[in-house]
Amino acid sequence: MFQKTLSMLLLLVTMSFASHAKELVVWSAGAVKPALEELVPAFEKQAGVALKVDYAPVGVWMRRLADGGQPDVLILSADVVNDVQGKGWAVAGSAQPLGSVGVGVAVKQGTAMPDVSTPEALRETLLRAKSITYMDPQKGTSGKHFASVLAQLGITEQVKEKTKLGDVGYVLEPVARGEIELGIQQITEILPVQGAVLVGPLPASLQKVTTYVVMLGAKAGDNKDALALQRFLQTPKAVQVFKLKGFSPM
Repeated sequence: MFQKTLSMLLLLVTMSFASHAKELVVWSAGAVKPALEELVPAFEKQAGVALKVDYAPVGVWMRRLADGGQPDVLILSADVVNDVQGKGWAVAGSAQPLGSVGVGVAVKQGTAMPDVSTPEALRETLLRAKSITYMDPQKGTSGKHFASVLAQLGITEQVKEKTKLGDVGYVLEPVARGEIELGIQQITEILPVQGAVLVGPLPASLQKVTTYVVMLGAKAGDNKDALALQRFLQTPKAVQVFKLKGFSPM
């Protein structure tokens, strides 16, 4: 009886500790995932804080914020900062840059490397490709931009039937498996995909370089752990990791 009572007390103590354990909820754009996956364990060990990090396209997070979501930390593209802060979803003036990345083209490793060096070459490559994938323009930064590239090249309708839009995560995975011939996504989301290889960035005149920022969520307030994470992501060590993962440091 005593052992049973002691076990119950230990369980209650453990549950109470777990419920009060520090945890930061972080919502991040998918382009930042490769760098964060390496940096998060180091921060957790250093700060003694658990991070719950979820990744999704920026458009998805914007809708969830509009629905009342309240993460502690937001890592989004700089072009939505004014909207996010203006609507009170993040602490005004808290956005700090992490790095910038462009959009690239990829194929399955071991296949011929097409020419994407000029707008004309990219246009011909896209028209010749048997299948194409890129992020749904309603959800992700690269997808929204690439849809505009297709419009500029005048081939939106020509490639529509052979295009499969990505949803979340690395849309290049079907390319790596040989299921789709050509994939377009931000370079930081191409490099981690085993079996896919970066052909090159979009031509300069068609390129979109996106800067990502880290902001304190509205509910974070004076949360010292949220601020500590923001500062950690701007340390020289973190900057080096971002660079290795394909970002241009700020």
